Amino acid sequence: MRPRPARSLHQYTYEAYLEFEAGNNARHEYLEGEIYAMAGGTLEHAAMAASVIVALGAELRGRPCTVYSSDLKVRVLATGLATYPDVTVICGRAESDPKSDHVALNPTLIVEVTSSGTETWDRGEKLDHYKAIPSLQEVVLVSHRRRRIELHRRDAGSSWNRHESGPGESLSLKSIDCTLRVDDVYRNVDVPA
Repeated sequence: MRPRPARSLHQYTYEAYLEFEAGNNARHEYLEGEIYAMAGGTLEHAAMAASVIVALGAELRGRPCTVYSSDLKVRVLATGLATYPDVTVICGRAESDPKSDHVALNPTLIVEVTSSGTETWDRGEKLDHYKAIPSLQEVVLVSHRRRRIELHRRDAGSSWNRHESGPGESLSLKSIDCTLRVDDVYRNVDVPA
């Protein structure tokens, strides 16, 4: 669960958050009127996110999908969350937030690399927020604890199914017609099997 203040000190509007972000070098999440600083990642976290970007970018070359780094902000209109996923893929034309052309609304696939400080949030409430995005078909969670990649996929009936792959295995990402190999994501990273 996302840490919450004991009592709300501020009730920022989304517009105030966007203005705050525009004048700030650090990145922040926005939810329910509060602005939360995002911590920097470890070397391993950065390497795993980069490996996913490289793998998906190579497979999507020449196709109508774009892979974005954690510099892309995504907003969940249904819940109000604004955040920076580690990796985002948008197929077709990116749809910008009417309040900011720096915010995307229509990801097809999102990847989050967990960390000790964000794992509960990433696997719980944040995942639920993501599932409220109509265009989103898959969410990939890359574990920082062990070499495991978890896939949450929306089925035809709008319910979500979970799949997991470990060392020597691959995940089939149907939403973008790609394969993500677990060993490629964890290459040169010291994470136990």
